Amino acid sequence: MKILVAIYSPFEAWCIPDDQVAWLRRELPAHDVFQARTDEEALARIGDAEVVFGARVRPEQFAAAARLRWIHSPAAGVGNMLFSALVDSAVLLTNSRGIASGPIAEHVIAVTLALLRDLPLAWDRQRDGVWAQNEYHARGALPTLRGARVLVVGLGSIGGAVARLAAAFGAHVVGIRRTAGAPAPGVDAVHGPDRLHDELPLADVVVVAAPQTAATAHLLGARELALLKDGAVLVNVSRGKLLDEAALARELERGRIRAALDVFEHEPLAADSPLWRAPGALITPHVSGFFEGYWPAATAMFADNLRRFEAGAPLLNPVDKMAGY
Repeated sequence: MKILVAIYSPFEAWCIPDDQVAWLRRELPAHDVFQARTDEEALARIGDAEVVFGARVRPEQFAAAARLRWIHSPAAGVGNMLFSALVDSAVLLTNSRGIASGPIAEHVIAVTLALLRDLPLAWDRQRDGVWAQNEYHARGALPTLRGARVLVVGLGSIGGAVARLAAAFGAHVVGIRRTAGAPAPGVDAVHGPDRLHDELPLADVVVVAAPQTAATAHLLGARELALLKDGAVLVNVSRGKLLDEAALARELERGRIRAALDVFEHEPLAADSPLWRAPGALITPHVSGFFEGYWPAATAMFADNLRRFEAGAPLLNPVDKMAGY
């Protein structure tokens, strides 16, 4: 079986290490594992591939893939591959959901605490050698995660991990997912999307962890952001397209809310984006999901799934191409 490994990016962290491709070749000696490091190489080599282990397959590459039967993504998000030709095809799509859920949840807690406890102010004053105790006091009592109401939008693998950690800190966690249901571990109540506008004004912290689909584009727009209470913290570790960034920048300029953002509509975030300098914004460059051992874990999951694929067994993490996750 011919397997194309096409995991490349302008950002080094998103490029599969050479030793992981070598590991696959040793682990799967019966198969022809070959690699593409650019879009052009992927287009040239995908024609006779039956399997693609890749973070993205572009429409023109898919059109050239005459023998393709299955795509496995090393990430959880696959929104960039859900174009109509692929969705309508018989090609199977799986992802690496769950691998980075724990680290992402830790990142959410870290940036939430940083904003609740106003650590950016401490860093700014530290640079100037200023003892800012009075300034802290003038801003009012520092909130805690214990007792806070945390709204988790999207209760998949990442949202579930966030909920469990937040609950362990003593937060009151409410979840929003596609269908309402019974409380989940760490979650006191689970509502459907129709309750989003009711829950936003009640939340001290809002964590966006929903998948990118046609239904979730700008899920939090100007209307939704205006519903947030004064002092609320917004955290996005899903996809940038779930937020209206222009509306968020305007809301941050008003000084009512704070936001920790790890993902953006266009990456890298443009140098002239107002989000860089918006008061109350904490920007991280799409790093929440990375941890030591990420690539060995992702590669091992693909190898496990390949054995299932060969045996005709159910695959891990199948993606519902119509639903988008």
